[in-house]
Amino acid sequence: MTTVGSEKTDGAQRNSARTGRVLRVGPLKPSLMDTLAGDYDALVLPDGDERTGFLALHGESITAAVTSGRTGVDAELIAGLPNLGAIVHFGVGYDATDVDAARERGIGVSNTPDVLTDCVADLAVGLVIDALRQVSFSDRYVREGRWISEGNTPLTRQVTGKRVGIIGLGRIGTAIADRLSGFRCPISYHNRNEIADSPYTYFPTAAALAGGVDILIVAASGGSGTRHLVDREVLDALGPQGYLINVARGSVVDEEALVELLAGGGLAGAGLDVFAHEPSVPAALTTLDNVVLLPHVGSGTVETRAAMEALTLENLDRFLADGSLITPVTR
Repeated sequence: MTTVGSEKTDGAQRNSARTGRVLRVGPLKPSLMDTLAGDYDALVLPDGDERTGFLALHGESITAAVTSGRTGVDAELIAGLPNLGAIVHFGVGYDATDVDAARERGIGVSNTPDVLTDCVADLAVGLVIDALRQVSFSDRYVREGRWISEGNTPLTRQVTGKRVGIIGLGRIGTAIADRLSGFRCPISYHNRNEIADSPYTYFPTAAALAGGVDILIVAASGGSGTRHLVDREVLDALGPQGYLINVARGSVVDEEALVELLAGGGLAGAGLDVFAHEPSVPAALTTLDNVVLLPHVGSGTVETRAAMEALTLENLDRFLADGSLITPVTR
């Protein structure tokens, strides 16, 4: 079995442990795709019209699927894999997978928590600083020669001491709170349930939280249960002096309302690493200087992606060895 920091298990050992085929669903980190192909002889799910014939030929032989939070394994694909035993995710998110359908069939689902917490939290703080201090805008301003032609940029907002609200005080949310506490920011949060002994102030609704902070950070899980949790009411409560930071999933925020408020002055600014229909980004956002736009790179560092890859393979190896998973999804 492969473990982080251990000598890599070779393909022959992996093959001897396998009782079925591995299926790759969607694109993954290139080195992970190479490993799945070379060491696991993984099949690759085709798109379009080829899928029906592929599943008819190979569906019964597949016992494990490896995918990402962006692609996932939906109920239709689960139905086409009658002997599937595990869905292994590269990434902490799994909202594109029909977890309920998997559980009805007794299929295990895993993700890669913890290993990306620090990088996502670091990026969230970076977006806070960029959005309030307008770092990206100021960089463009200099590059375009506007400092010479137009003079100094407008004054920006200080980060230190701002009231911060976090939606989703899990691993990542807590890491964000820890970092921003160093900026002497009072921290509040909203979860489904209050966390016992938390040093931070709890608000029972997202709207109530938004109404009491200067910066609202979205760190909640995606999926149907949190879709548009940050809706028009929440954004209106945040108000024209408020900033929204989203490092969770685009689906958690009502993107249409967000665009409208940012364009019309209903919000002071935003820092966004995720969007509702990735990789498409609303054109109106690309014209706004008070918005920072990133291409979903919260975990996008060499160190974190390597750790995610290792944990993905650990989960796959464990399942192939004994049918269990190291980091199963528990909800």
